[in-house]
Amino acid sequence: MAEGERPPRRQKDPPVCSFCGKPQDQVQHLIQGQFGYFICDGCIELCREIVQERSAAARGKAVAGLRILPPREIHRALDEYVVGQDHVKRVLSVAVYNHYKRIGHNATLAAPKAGAAAAAPAGSETVEIEKSNILLIGPTGSGKTLLASTLARTVNVPFAIADATTLTEAGYVGDDVENILLRLIQNADFDIERAERGIIFIDEIDKISRKSESTSITRDVSGEGVQQALLKILEGTVASVPAKGGRKHPQAQNLTINTKDILFICGGAFVELENIIRQRMDTKLIGFKREESAGEVPRDRILGEASPDDLIKFGLIPELVGRLPVLGALHELSDAALREILVRPRNALLKQYQQLLRLEGIELDFSDDAIAWVIERAQALKTGARGLRAVLERLMIDVLYEAPELKTKKIHITREKIDKNDLFGKARNVA
Repeated sequence: MAEGERPPRRQKDPPVCSFCGKPQDQVQHLIQGQFGYFICDGCIELCREIVQERSAAARGKAVAGLRILPPREIHRALDEYVVGQDHVKRVLSVAVYNHYKRIGHNATLAAPKAGAAAAAPAGSETVEIEKSNILLIGPTGSGKTLLASTLARTVNVPFAIADATTLTEAGYVGDDVENILLRLIQNADFDIERAERGIIFIDEIDKISRKSESTSITRDVSGEGVQQALLKILEGTVASVPAKGGRKHPQAQNLTINTKDILFICGGAFVELENIIRQRMDTKLIGFKREESAGEVPRDRILGEASPDDLIKFGLIPELVGRLPVLGALHELSDAALREILVRPRNALLKQYQQLLRLEGIELDFSDDAIAWVIERAQALKTGARGLRAVLERLMIDVLYEAPELKTKKIHITREKIDKNDLFGKARNVA
């Protein structure tokens, strides 16, 4: 007998399972293998379950590296970077948690092939959770992009931003819809598996609304045509993407990516959508006090009542609305919110300027009246939080220009210094 071979079972011994030791009269089936050894039906079932578990674990590696945090922890992470918008944070926290939990569930569900009913909990073996993409409605500068990028950073997935206004139908001048996927692949360092669970934010989605509710025989290559082109990748499809961008070419190298587990977050200002909602609400007031008419309800609150029909009337096609089932409405930022944005978040604008000057050995601080001046100018620009950076960039340009040569160790900016156009005051002492 060669080394390593097992001795054959003696024929006179009664047949028993070589794994569990049960005799033939205690099992339904006893199957004989090489060298006269047997395995019973119970041990076969146990082996099948072990193989399924290991296969599911291997498939579960598709979500390895993700921080699948519960909604409360996702909300807490968003609070560190985004001021206000508490309701939208709750909506996004639940949606993102469910999305990545869904990826793990569907990966496990896909693992067993035969006998799945025996391995899965009763009633769950055929339930495959569908993807729920997100639509954010809110004025410019209210935090839509920041919310999306912070979510991606929180759950540790690649992130890409696309502007819907640059997209056109295939065959027309502009970016193909598939080029959105290339940006995600690039940001994932061309790791396709990692890109397939990333997040894509499509901004200005309201700008590709069709020109009217009625269909037209004329081509609308940057409007309804783009909406139609987006449908497949939003729902989930295997897309072919040119590795170097641009148009597809038969001789070009293409990358293949499955979008079924990519989370799409679409955002837009949807200017005048509130008028469509008000018109509907004036005919049937729901959720408001009886003494209020829909015309008296603030825009922030009225947008929270948006329905799929309202979005269709605005110009989104029904199929696209159906693929964006999760809706979050952001409100305009108040003076108090802009103040918080300046000073509170981990990446607050004033903290960024303070850090820049700290690298030069200079401590920077703003008085309350100087902060109020910045907020006042930013509100006049009507661009939300973006206005804060625009105002501060103009205000701080001289300080940043002279900082490397300043001998002073502290700069205190007040409204009086701003009005006099002398941010240094007595602190100016250039080498």
